[in-house]
Amino acid sequence: MKKVLVADEISELGLNILSDGLEVTYRPDISQSDMLAIIENYHGLLVRSRASVDEKIISNARSLEVIGRAGVGVDNIDVNAATKSGVLVLNSPEGNTASASEHTMALMFALARKIAQADKSVKEGHWKRSQFLGSELFNKTLGIIGFGKIGRRVANMALAIGMKVIIFDPLIDKDSIKHLNVELVELEKIYQMSDFITIHTPKTKQTTNLINHTVLNRMKDGVFIINTSRGGIIDERALALALLSGKVAGCGLDVFEHEPLASDSPLREFSDKIILTPHLGASTYEAQLNVALDLANQIKTYLLTGISSAAVNLPNLKPEELKFLSPYIKLTQNMATIASNWLDNDIREIEISVSGNLANYNTQSLTSAAIIGALNNSVEGLNFINASYVANDHGINIRHSKFSSYDISLSELNLVVNNNNKDGLISLSGMVLNDDKAVITKINEFNVNLSPSKYMLFTVHQDQPGMVAKVALILGQNNINISSMAVSRKSIGAQAMMVIELDENLNGNILEQLNDIDGILKVGFVNLYDNSL
Repeated sequence: MKKVLVADEISELGLNILSDGLEVTYRPDISQSDMLAIIENYHGLLVRSRASVDEKIISNARSLEVIGRAGVGVDNIDVNAATKSGVLVLNSPEGNTASASEHTMALMFALARKIAQADKSVKEGHWKRSQFLGSELFNKTLGIIGFGKIGRRVANMALAIGMKVIIFDPLIDKDSIKHLNVELVELEKIYQMSDFITIHTPKTKQTTNLINHTVLNRMKDGVFIINTSRGGIIDERALALALLSGKVAGCGLDVFEHEPLASDSPLREFSDKIILTPHLGASTYEAQLNVALDLANQIKTYLLTGISSAAVNLPNLKPEELKFLSPYIKLTQNMATIASNWLDNDIREIEISVSGNLANYNTQSLTSAAIIGALNNSVEGLNFINASYVANDHGINIRHSKFSSYDISLSELNLVVNNNNKDGLISLSGMVLNDDKAVITKINEFNVNLSPSKYMLFTVHQDQPGMVAKVALILGQNNINISSMAVSRKSIGAQAMMVIELDENLNGNILEQLNDIDGILKVGFVNLYDNSL
């Protein structure tokens, strides 16, 4: 009988599901050292957010077939190490949608009617009705930033109480939502028109401090802001100043840049204007139960039948297939992330083709990897099961093809991504060598020999003397170390591409300096670590 280690708390009902056909060890408080000592005996591992499943745990788990995370995020699981070892990673992406969206509406109602402040006043022995004059939500404009599952559910509830709903999501196709009675607008319109703004987007390089001092000044006077998505999307000090000035009438926050919220946070000073909750978006009995039951069923099904329904890293493949495809999956995602960055995250079509021995495998997972690589800076909760659905929902055309080759030992991967604009296309080719080393061999018309690394800088420039020195000078002046550099060109004096591997991240100011170099035609920077599987 296969064994499952449950290393975090789950409901008794979830344990009962697992126990029907599997041998279950329930140790919700197990330490890392104890887990490391016993993990080799288990075929399945279930965690929530407490236990960490790192590379050391996975490498010691010789019998492990599946890791399950009760929730959406898998940041406490080394998914790369799991994939390389042929271990399936599962999550439960649907269980907290109702809970998080209802918490958003609860904060909105509480802010509009000053519920928390009035409650505190009455409990202190006062009866100051005039101090708690509220605002109706009826006929008010709600701006939703991010229109995924939670954003859509919030929109439906807001429409039901008579609010006007406008949305911003750069990946939403207007035709796909024309039946929903919401208006798709530019982000600036959200700021200008909204009485209430609610955020439902992942935290990425593009959304970090999205709501900052400049943006807050462009909002309507007396706006209310709600964030139940991720901390760090709102600049908390800028928000505090906006609350102090009265520009923002009230704010409901469930998530913070650093959790728990620091005792000296300026947000604590506005008890009359702000409602703070300790990351309760998924903290309902139903949500906790739903994710536990869902994941228990998934793990049980996979261990007993080999079938998966919500895999993060790969669906429905045998372990030996998973091991062969793993480096190609990683390469595909990295190539798609580079392409997405090149096109400023504006994606309308993704085409992937494979040849050689690779064409003999089920390579649908490569298509999913390409979608994830292209979209995971903008869409939260993407996995190999829902990637195609998300792409379709966002109006992105996907094409996948296979080509036979005389020499089946040579497997090649080709990816083309475009945004339907003039010159809005990038193509990449790559392959995996015998030692499982993945390399990108071509970017557009430039031949390269590139192993994807964490921080990568790309430039397209005129082939003229001194270009390498000019770029290196700016990096050196900003104390950025270069680990390797390669240059490819079409012909002498034509265009050239420079690919530079760096030791650390770049900020926007450095990219602006590079763009200002005479002869530079395009600059791109990719942090592949942030987009890794």
